[in-house]
Amino acid sequence: MSTVTVFASSTSWIESDAVDQCHHVAALTGMRHVAGMPDLHPGKGAPIGAAMSSTVLYPHLVGSDIGCGIAVFPVKLKRAVPEQLAGRFPNLDVAVDDDDPAWDVVDEFGGPPGGWVEGLGTVGRGNHFVELARVEPVADASRLGLSAGDLVLIVHSGSRGHGERILRAHTERLGAGPSDDPAGYLAAHDDAVRWGSLNRRVLAARVAAALGSPVTAPIVDQCHNLVEVTGEGYLHRKGAAPGNGCDVLIAGTRGTRSYIVAAHAGPEANFSVAHGAGRKMSRADALRRGKAKHTVEELRRTPVGSVVVCGDRQLLFEEAPTAYKRIEQVIADLVDHGLATPVAATVPLVTYKTPDAGPSGKRGRRR
Repeated sequence: MSTVTVFASSTSWIESDAVDQCHHVAALTGMRHVAGMPDLHPGKGAPIGAAMSSTVLYPHLVGSDIGCGIAVFPVKLKRAVPEQLAGRFPNLDVAVDDDDPAWDVVDEFGGPPGGWVEGLGTVGRGNHFVELARVEPVADASRLGLSAGDLVLIVHSGSRGHGERILRAHTERLGAGPSDDPAGYLAAHDDAVRWGSLNRRVLAARVAAALGSPVTAPIVDQCHNLVEVTGEGYLHRKGAAPGNGCDVLIAGTRGTRSYIVAAHAGPEANFSVAHGAGRKMSRADALRRGKAKHTVEELRRTPVGSVVVCGDRQLLFEEAPTAYKRIEQVIADLVDHGLATPVAATVPLVTYKTPDAGPSGKRGRRR
């Protein structure tokens, strides 16, 4: 019989709809165990912030943004004045030009997985972002090469429209049912996961070059929307990061700290940890409540003194820090349940969502 465990304290904000979705998933054919993380919240047809193991492959449990994840890149800057650096971020709504040095990253990666070039080097909307942040060690951050005051780029993005096309190819035939061709789905899925990792590297290279920093390799890069093949079948993660002995950045909001943790989750948690603070308001509620309390200009500065680059006013309200759960509570729940140990905190300086000005530049394709 399938089981459900939610790793959250009694004081954590967990919507009953999200728990109901966990039990709905647990009732699917072949399901073994559903683990809800402390950032659990309702999604479209399946919970977000959950790891779900089964003997059957269900593409809709991974969703459309296959390969979405968060990577952390060290950067070196002489001065980090948020107001000055905010204006130097490139337009990440347009793909990489042919002559952009970020193509070197693509070549080193062995080319774009699946041969997909469209959208490469773009961040996307929703909760995706690129953030320049300052490091505050919590424990042994030195093993990651980090010290107090160091700067990092945090990149949260995925496979852009490629994952959506993969899911649609399944749902148009089978809806939310199981895959009738697991090998075919997994081949496309694996390309999307690798493409998402490459995209985060390209985004970091574009921003580092624009800020005057050398391009570096990621010290953390974990995908939180994917399916893994296991000895028992399949482990679906939707907004849940791998937690079996790796380092993970768990994103807060643009107005709070994020945390790098050493993850050591066991089988009851489906070897997974949270991926972020998790929404506590729908986008519609965040927009309605935000407009009643804040101006656009107020939302361009955060409680920690950072600057937000976002030319989409609606997105500013939808992604306001108040729309999310408290990241400190999420981290505390992970620690209390023995799933992770904090290593370092990151404090936002500049968070990029969309360009402030209209689209500029050319959509490049590799020569």
